[in-house]
Amino acid sequence: MSDLLAQVLGLSQAWLLAGTLVFLRVGAAFLVLPAIGEAYIPMHIRLGAALAMTLLLTPALAAELVPDAGDPGLYAGHFATEPSAGLLLGLAVRLVAMALQVAGSMAAQATSLSQIAGGASPDPQPAIGAFLTLAGLTLAVMAGLHVLVARMLIDSYAVLPAGQMPLAADVAGWGVARVGRIFSLAFSLAAPFLIASVLYNLALGVINKAMPQLMVAFVGAPAITLGGLVILLLTTPFILPAWMRLMQATLASPMGPLP
Repeated sequence: MSDLLAQVLGLSQAWLLAGTLVFLRVGAAFLVLPAIGEAYIPMHIRLGAALAMTLLLTPALAAELVPDAGDPGLYAGHFATEPSAGLLLGLAVRLVAMALQVAGSMAAQATSLSQIAGGASPDPQPAIGAFLTLAGLTLAVMAGLHVLVARMLIDSYAVLPAGQMPLAADVAGWGVARVGRIFSLAFSLAAPFLIASVLYNLALGVINKAMPQLMVAFVGAPAITLGGLVILLLTTPFILPAWMRLMQATLASPMGPLP
C-alpha cells in the first residue's frame, strides 16, 4: 500500500509541476494575445481561459516537460524562461493585430477622419482603426482562434524549448524585423486611402490655382470624408481576408518570418 501511495504521490507531483510550467507559458501569452488579452476583457475571464487552456494542453505536454519529477529543483529555471517564451509568442500575434490599427490610423489621417469617435475604445484610436481592429478580431475568433492558439502553444516547445532562455540578440533582431514588416503591411492595407488622399489634394491644388476666390477647403472637406467612407466600404472585404491569412500564418509559425 505504501508503494502504491508513493507512486500516486509521485505521479500527482509530476502532473502538478507540468501543469504549473504550462500555465506559466499560457498565462503570459494570454496577457497580450489579441481578442483574449484585450483590456476590456475582465481579468478573471482571462485567468479562467488560461486555466482552461492549461488543462487542455497539460496531458499532451506532461511527459515532455517533466521527464523526471524526482527533483523539482531541476525546474527552478523554468519559472523565468516559460513566462518569457509566452510573452514572445503573445507579442508575435499581437503585432499582427496591431497592423490593422496602424493601417486604420494611416487611413484616418489621410481622409480627415482621425478625430471622429477617437476615444470610443480603451486605447484611443481613430474610428477606422477601431472598426478594422474589431472586425479583424471578430473574424479571427469566428475562424477558430482558440484552436489555432492551442496548436501554436503545443508547437512552440520545438522552437522555444522549456528551460532555455532565448538569446537577447536573436530576440532583438526578430523584433526589429517583425515591427518593420508590420508597418509595411499596414501601409499596404491603407494604400487605397493614401492614393485617394494624394489625388484629392492634387485636384484641390489645381482647383485652388484656377479659382483663387473659391474656398476649396470648405467644398472639398466633405468630399474627402465621404470618399474615405466609400473606400472603407469597398476595401474592407479585401483587407480583412488578406490580414486573416497573415494571422493564420503567424499562428502556424509565430517566430518565423512573415510572408
